[in-house]
Amino acid sequence: MIKQRKIELLAPAKNLECGIEAINHGADAVYIGAPRFGARAAAGNSLEDIAALVEHAHLYNARIYVTVNTILKEEELAETEVMIWDLYRAGVDALIVQDMGITRLNLPPIPLHASTQMNNRTPEKVRFLAEAGFRQVVLARELSLQDINHIHKACPEVPLEIFVHGALCVSYSGQCYVSQACFGRSANRGECAQFCRLPFSLTDADGKVIVRDKHLLSLKDLNQSDILEELLDAGATSLKIEGRLKDVSYVKNVTAAYRQKLDAIFARRKEYVRASSGTCRYTFRPQLDKSFSRGFTHYFLHGRSEEIFSFDTPKSLGEEMGTMKEQRGNYLTVAGLKSFNNGDGVCYLDEQGRLQGFRINRVDGNKLYPAGEMPRIRPRTVLYRNFDQEFEKQLSRKSSERKIAVSLLLADTAFGFALTATDEDDNSVTLSFPYQKELARTPQADNLRTQLGKLGNTPFETCLPVGTNHHSSETGFDIEIHFSDNWFLPASIVAEWRRQIIEKLITVRRINYRQELAVWKPTAHPFPLPDTSHKPAASGTSLTYLGNVMNTRAASFYTDHGIASVAPAYEKQSVPGAVLMFCKHCLRYSMGWCPTYQKGRSPYREPYYLSGTDGKRFRLEFDCKNCQMKVYAE
Repeated sequence: MIKQRKIELLAPAKNLECGIEAINHGADAVYIGAPRFGARAAAGNSLEDIAALVEHAHLYNARIYVTVNTILKEEELAETEVMIWDLYRAGVDALIVQDMGITRLNLPPIPLHASTQMNNRTPEKVRFLAEAGFRQVVLARELSLQDINHIHKACPEVPLEIFVHGALCVSYSGQCYVSQACFGRSANRGECAQFCRLPFSLTDADGKVIVRDKHLLSLKDLNQSDILEELLDAGATSLKIEGRLKDVSYVKNVTAAYRQKLDAIFARRKEYVRASSGTCRYTFRPQLDKSFSRGFTHYFLHGRSEEIFSFDTPKSLGEEMGTMKEQRGNYLTVAGLKSFNNGDGVCYLDEQGRLQGFRINRVDGNKLYPAGEMPRIRPRTVLYRNFDQEFEKQLSRKSSERKIAVSLLLADTAFGFALTATDEDDNSVTLSFPYQKELARTPQADNLRTQLGKLGNTPFETCLPVGTNHHSSETGFDIEIHFSDNWFLPASIVAEWRRQIIEKLITVRRINYRQELAVWKPTAHPFPLPDTSHKPAASGTSLTYLGNVMNTRAASFYTDHGIASVAPAYEKQSVPGAVLMFCKHCLRYSMGWCPTYQKGRSPYREPYYLSGTDGKRFRLEFDCKNCQMKVYAE
């Protein structure tokens, strides 16, 4: 008997529309911002919208997680407690949190998940969080397959949530203070100012310019779609798509792409099963490079490589289409295998490495007629499509249906008829209908199956009875008619019985949905003192500003778990000489001068500095022992 593990595809939602489409396009779970205190302050949602999303998701046995993952001021705790009770009453399945002060509130029995903002990257930290009561742990994006597998083997019962797609933070999440230092906008409070997407010049200790005005901290976007099986084998349980600020077409396309990839794996690997119900059918072909991306990377999943950064632009490049062949008059010709459409957006990097673009007015074969002024493009320049007019048009319409399989049985009884509906999750309902029997002149079975099978506007589709080895909805043989004689039933009567049985089955599915309950219990096991290879938030029994402790409840959590001294969060009390960013991305490596991997030698004298266009300077320190780059204010 194969031991099966449920695998969750977790999609983002900035609002109710995105959340519903994530479910419709195959998500097993959706994470969405709370009305307040989420790590994307611009993506809050009303309780009414969250409740509506919960109702839609639970019909498919999909889950809704709400982010309450900022650090909280003392005066915000009472409001947070009230909000959490409201979310629990709305049926939310779990909260994703960062602030340990939340664990000291009067909580309903709602599961808590440990946000990646907690800087979760060691087996010791994951085990501590699980023993404290967290039901799922979101790991740091920087971990390798070996790191994930090491954590999974040490904590095999802990569901591990892994980012698989979307934008990357250059600093370890929860350990970035540069936005607060420069702009008074804390990433730990959901107000990141996107410092890492700005242009910088890199200079050495003598003021020599190494690189001028490049996006030196801007990374490509994560895309693990081709190595999902490796992630599952390493121990991932929940596969997370980033994007709580992304639009609905992004959510549709990316969710559908990952759903198809996972379903193909599940068809081969029976030890992995999906975590929700229903089957999706799409009216488009999902293609990841048609949605926003800065180019794709596996980041550090297979170790350090040179394909992680995007120095030329922090904007979306999109889909590579071909190269510019020549310009003539008011058009340019393209050499490539893919065809453009009228209205497409085109972009390219000019001779200075700057991103430029234009909109296509008209396409004639391989000739593009730009709208507006004719751009000057060097021959053989690579052209990208960052807006596909036809693809976006497809996604603007209904682009997916998610249907739950159901079998129907209509039988006669002593007093009339009975209709039974049984769905793919073994929910079953039977309704009896007293009705005068009347013999028909012609065979009725096919007509009855046709009428019963008209489930178009419902969440269901008919399926073959359990035990058959093929699907044949089109034939109607999945709907059984058990009559003792050839009884006549008017189509209107059958339609009404069908409507009633489907309504009843939906009610039963909602009643039978099992919401996980988790009562938070006080614990006192020691907080793990971090390995020195992972820049400690604690030293001895002291917690530094890296612990992100904003309130007295959070402080008491740590003291109860063996920490003697708790420093306030950077947002509460700035720390002179503090490290503002801890980056696995390393500029010395990207320049080819890494003494560990490349054995290269730099012609420039350290320390190096990043200089912004506003004149601010930041000193870089390269911690080769721990393989990370630190960023300090000058």
